[in-house]
Amino acid sequence: MSALSGIVVLELSRVLAGPWCGMILADLGADVIKLEPFDGDDTRGLGPPFKDGLSAYFACCNRNKRSVAIDLRSPAARPLLEALVREADVLIENYRTGTAETLGVGFDGLAAINPRLVYCSISGYGRDGPGAMRPGYDYVVQAQAGLMSITGQAEGEPHKVGVAVSDLATGQNAAIAILAALRHRDRTGQGQRIDVSLFDSQLAALANVGSSALFTGEDAGRYGNAHASIVPYQAFHGRDGAFVLAVASEKLWLQTCDALGREDWLRDPRYVNNAARVRHRDALCAEMQAVFENESCAHWLALFESAGVPCAPINSVKQALEDPVALARGMRMEIGGVPMVGSPLHLTLTPVRYERAPPDLGQHSDEIAAHYGMDAAALRAAGAIR
Repeated sequence: MSALSGIVVLELSRVLAGPWCGMILADLGADVIKLEPFDGDDTRGLGPPFKDGLSAYFACCNRNKRSVAIDLRSPAARPLLEALVREADVLIENYRTGTAETLGVGFDGLAAINPRLVYCSISGYGRDGPGAMRPGYDYVVQAQAGLMSITGQAEGEPHKVGVAVSDLATGQNAAIAILAALRHRDRTGQGQRIDVSLFDSQLAALANVGSSALFTGEDAGRYGNAHASIVPYQAFHGRDGAFVLAVASEKLWLQTCDALGREDWLRDPRYVNNAARVRHRDALCAEMQAVFENESCAHWLALFESAGVPCAPINSVKQALEDPVALARGMRMEIGGVPMVGSPLHLTLTPVRYERAPPDLGQHSDEIAAHYGMDAAALRAAGAIR
């Protein structure tokens, strides 16, 4: 029995934020039915790479789901859609504002069919406010919500993060909100509408950087691989490459100095505490770099590991996926010959499930039509499904 067994989710979303939310719920046991247009989710075509016609992009966020290829504009599709809605617990959509209503899947209309429905809208800038009609893409939100301004080398140009973190944070926030709404529905019997946006999610994810700007009234800067308010907490270069060191407490600073045999740093008033080290970061980090360049990265990593100081090599993606921690934690898995990164959610009594490979477009159209007592061949002939 999975945590969300018995929960039915209709996913009318595409690309990443909505499907990421749907996959979280599916991994936890929900029956997620992905309603796709006849040409499918956009990410089915985003590649290479492909494996037997399946894009890696689509595979990353669509396991454990069933797919129905349906034309929501077709009147012949309406009986099947309404049957799905009556049985559903959750609906996820990420259309442009107003499009869901045009397609007949807006909140008010579906809530009239099923008042217990938890309806989650995902958008770029929210369903109200001055950005409501704007399309939302991770890249432009990283730019507008401040993330790019703090990413990249201090003297260089702003950079986006190498993965769509605004989309991913939004998908996770949507899943959290859905679980909260289901809990409320369990107590009251009432469904509700959820409004989650990429912009809001990314702004909130600025975390301490956003808080610092509010505290000081000053803009945040870029620090490259260093940290704005913790020193030393950055990348250093050994004789043969780079590694990262994270000295995030006074205890760790003591351990670092002990490991390096530099008790003089403990007595230096410039380095007496973190606030002092932040003020004198250039001097300290230059001294540390002069030490590190004399030995290999492996030497320093072994030294700091032994001393209990957080450190790590700067792995490639392939190296990270092959890391012993990734293997031991079950973070590499495969379903039906499709390799995927596993779920980070580890529950002792209701573990996540890995049952369905990412579906082919419309793979389950006939199965789902039959479940509701409808003739799939007739629906197909009427142009309702594929």
